[in-house]
Amino acid sequence: MKAIITGASGFVGRVLARRFPSGIALPLAGGDWRGALAGADFSAATVFHLAARAHRGDDPEILLMQDNVDKTVALAEAAASRGASRLVFLSSIKVNGEETGERAFQAQDREAPADAYASSKWAAERALGEIAARHGLEVVIVRAPLVIGDGARGNLQALMRIADTPYPLPFAALDNRRTFVHVEDLASLLVAAAASSQAPGRVFLAGHPDAVSTARLVRVMRQAFERPARLVRVSARALEALASIAGEEARMRRLTRSLEVDAGDARQALGWVAAIPMDDGISAMARAFRAARDAS
Repeated sequence: MKAIITGASGFVGRVLARRFPSGIALPLAGGDWRGALAGADFSAATVFHLAARAHRGDDPEILLMQDNVDKTVALAEAAASRGASRLVFLSSIKVNGEETGERAFQAQDREAPADAYASSKWAAERALGEIAARHGLEVVIVRAPLVIGDGARGNLQALMRIADTPYPLPFAALDNRRTFVHVEDLASLLVAAAASSQAPGRVFLAGHPDAVSTARLVRVMRQAFERPARLVRVSARALEALASIAGEEARMRRLTRSLEVDAGDARQALGWVAAIPMDDGISAMARAFRAARDAS
């Protein structure tokens, strides 16, 4: 497979790139991204589009649309017109929504993006569908939940920082269910989406079948840090109310609420299975976080 990878230096991109020693990294950051795009040889290539403006919560919508939609459209148009065979797009489970209730999100569920980042990803997905219809480019969408692994950043990194302290944490009462996927498993799914004849035109959800509560997540992290759990019981409602006073209710709800994903379609159509046990992946991530912190 001739692989072209955008975002090859990122968290997921580095792992995916290791699977394609002769793969071509296509940078879409910086002022000359259009020049890099113009010089790329897309002939018979499979394009993995991972580059994106990450969700930080405070990015202006215009920047999200430029990086996550406009660049996706430019890439797909160039790939389609210059002979690429397939484009695999890494999207986000946030396209489906922020939380789940009685059942997990499924691939056929109606999209319900709730913020500017999720809306930009959904807009990019729709644009790719239109380009595929016009040009015949095979497009596959993979929506991922929060990704664990060595080098995880964002909310997971912030949680590891507070888990690696001696202080009691108010999470013992949280029995929510959140789906994660290990970065190695996600890379395997992207490769499967690129190789399978069953994949074009479809959306696949990534996720390990073993959903994790916030209480369990922190316990496993603290065990990896060789710290006592020291979790105390505070209700989810009380935590959300306190966070609301500080203007952080949305962030707290990611700890108190559920977001569960059913990756059954990927298993059935692609034969993909998330192989790394959740507790093993969380522990290794925590140890890598501490090692990197101590080395800095």
